[in-house]
Amino acid sequence: QVQLVESGGGLVQSGGSLRLSCTASGITFSRYDMSWFRQALGKERELVATITSAGTIGNYANSVKGRFTISRDNAKNTTYLQMSSLNPEDTAVYYCKAAFDITAYWGRGTQVTVSS
Repeated sequence: QVQLVESGGGLVQSGGSLRLSCTASGITFSRYDMSWFRQALGKERELVATITSAGTIGNYANSVKGRFTISRDNAKNTTYLQMSSLNPEDTAVYYCKAAFDITAYWGRGTQVTVSS
């Protein structure tokens, strides 16, 4: 059974930082490209960042460039999203996605709320 479990969300003040984690089980983690998406209330889900199975980082969303950093630890089957200089516009449910060939798995998300 495949599971992606996000953690690390919460309530933070504007200007603060959080580190999200996504731990996978049931897959050969090192083969999968990992991505973080987010969905704010009433808005479409948007791609935040991607890191390939080889560790190459894809483009960040313009709104998070210079503030967020994606990384992965294959030994721990975990991908991270380090978020800094958070602002209220970053408030959303954050999801991780694992993709390999035509197969994709999603986590259930973790809520991030940034207060002004």
